[in-house]
Amino acid sequence: MKIAQLSPATIAKIKSARWDRIIEKHEGPEKWNSILKYYDVEFLEIEGRWILLPLDRKHHPNITILRVIWSADEKSVTLFLKDTTYYGDDMFMSGFMAVCDRVQGEDFFLAILYHEWFIVENDIF
Repeated sequence: MKIAQLSPATIAKIKSARWDRIIEKHEGPEKWNSILKYYDVEFLEIEGRWILLPLDRKHHPNITILRVIWSADEKSVTLFLKDTTYYGDDMFMSGFMAVCDRVQGEDFFLAILYHEWFIVENDIF
């Protein structure tokens, strides 16, 4: 799935959505409109489903999906991922968590939350 293939109505849905973030001590609700305007975003295919994260496409080769948790109704997904674009494999700088919801009437998920996450591996689980 490509952004360029979406209808104007679908693009309008994405632009109207908001998402929350805590990245490098910047917080806030953000608007997807800004992401589409200033970033070169594209869908990622994860477990056969299309997901749009607030990341520039240049990050995609550096992303490793660590954990995927689908909701029972498959309308939401929680992702734990590693993005080594800027900080390499540093587990305290490269971890992120995203919560994405399926856009109504569409066949893709859109991030509603994207936060930094210290990659913590616990041997007790």
